[in-house]
Amino acid sequence: MSEKNLTRKRLEKAVESIENLNEGQTEFLQAVREVYGSLAPVLEENPECFDQKVLERISEPERQIIFRVPWQDDNGEVHINRGFRVEFNSALGPYKGGLRFHPSVNLSIIKFLGFEQIFKNALTGKPIGGGKGGADFNPRGRSDDEIMRFCQSFMTELYRHLGENRDIPAGDIGVGTREIGYLFGQYKRIANQYESGMITGKDPEWGGTLVRNEATGYGLAYFVREMLAVQDETLEGKTVVVSGSGNVATYAIEKVEELNGRVVACSDSDGYVYDSSGIDLELVKQIKQVERGRIRVYAERKEGAEFHDEGSIWSITCDVALPCATQNELQADDAKALVENGCMVVAEGANMPASIEAIDILHEAGVAFGPGKAANAGGVAVSALEMHQNASRDALTFDETDRRLQEIMKQIHATCISTARQYGTPGNYIHGANIAGFKKVANSVLALGVI
Repeated sequence: MSEKNLTRKRLEKAVESIENLNEGQTEFLQAVREVYGSLAPVLEENPECFDQKVLERISEPERQIIFRVPWQDDNGEVHINRGFRVEFNSALGPYKGGLRFHPSVNLSIIKFLGFEQIFKNALTGKPIGGGKGGADFNPRGRSDDEIMRFCQSFMTELYRHLGENRDIPAGDIGVGTREIGYLFGQYKRIANQYESGMITGKDPEWGGTLVRNEATGYGLAYFVREMLAVQDETLEGKTVVVSGSGNVATYAIEKVEELNGRVVACSDSDGYVYDSSGIDLELVKQIKQVERGRIRVYAERKEGAEFHDEGSIWSITCDVALPCATQNELQADDAKALVENGCMVVAEGANMPASIEAIDILHEAGVAFGPGKAANAGGVAVSALEMHQNASRDALTFDETDRRLQEIMKQIHATCISTARQYGTPGNYIHGANIAGFKKVANSVLALGVI
C-alpha cells in the first residue's frame, strides 16, 4: 500500500473512532470532518500524529462541565436552564472562547464551537487555547433584572473553573457587554478580587478594550479585503450581502461601507431586508441595538426598502456574501444561487454558517471561500489584546487596537495562502487554515507529552 493510501486509511479510521464515541453530535462531527478532511498531506509528513493519537486527543475535550442554572423571573416563577463549559485544549495557553445564550444550545453545538476555537485561536498567533460555553437560555424578551439573575446564577457555578491563567470566557450570541458586566460582577463578588483578565468583552470603562465590539465584523471585512487583493480587486463599488443584524453583521456592514463597498441586505430570524440604495446602518443600529426590535421595522421606516419573510437572502445578486448569523444557514441551493449570480467571495462571519455541500459547490465554481476560523478570528484576536492590556494595567487607543487587528488579519490571510500553496491546494483557504492551525496545536500537544 502506498504511503498516501496508508495515511488516508489511518485518517479514516481515526475519524470513524471519533464518530463512534460522539454518536448523535451532528454539529460537532461536521466540524471534525471539515477540519480532519484537510489534513492528509500534513499527516503523511508526520505519521507520529497517528502513533501518538493526536487526532483523538485534540477532538476529545480536556474537560466538559454541565450544570444546572436555576433562576427566578420577575413574576417569581422558577426556571431551570442547563449551562455548559467545554474546556477543549490548553496546549497553546489557557482556554479561550465565548459564552452563547440561546435556546438551541446543547453539548454538540458547544463542542463544535470549542473545537473550531482551538484552530482559530492558533491562527491568531496568540498564546491561547480553545474552549466554549453557554446555556439554553433565551434572553430575548427578558427584562434586565431577569438577565442579571440568570447571569448571576450561571456564574455562581462556573466561577470555580475560571481564571486569567485557567479559562477566560467572552461573549457570543446572546452575550454582549451587559451580560459580561453581570457575569464579571458576580465573579468579583464570589472570588473577592478584581481579576479583570478572567473575562473579555468588558466595557472599556471597567477594563475592556476599544474595538472589541467591532472586532469580529471589522476583522471579517479586513480578511475579505485581503481575499480580493489576491484577485487584484478591492471592496470599492462591490455589492455585498450580509446575513444577520447582530454584533458581527453590524460592524461588518460598517467596515465594508468605510471601505467603499455597498451592503444591500441584512436579516434576522424573522426574514431579511433588501435596500438597493444601500443599508442605512444608523437605522439598523437604532432598531437592533437601542430598541432591540426586529429587522422588519427597517422596511417600515426606510422608503424603497423591502422586507421578505420567505425565500433566501442569498438569492440577491452580490459580489461578496458574508454569512454572519448562525451555523448551516447557507445551504447547497443558496450556494448555487450565489454562483449563478456571479458572486466572487464568500467569507464566514458566523461559525460554520456554510454547509459542507455548499462549500463544495462554491469551490467547484471557483468562488473564493474564507472559513470562519480564519475570517472571523478578529474577535478573539482583540480579546487576546484585552487580556494583554489587563495584565499590564494598560490601555490602547482605538486606532492602535484597530491597527493591530488589521495586522493580525493580514497575517492570518498570508498564513492560509502560503500553507495551502505549500501543501498543493493553492487558493484553498480551508486547507490552509486547517493545516496551519492543526500543525501549531499538534506540535504543542506532542511537546507536552501524553497528558
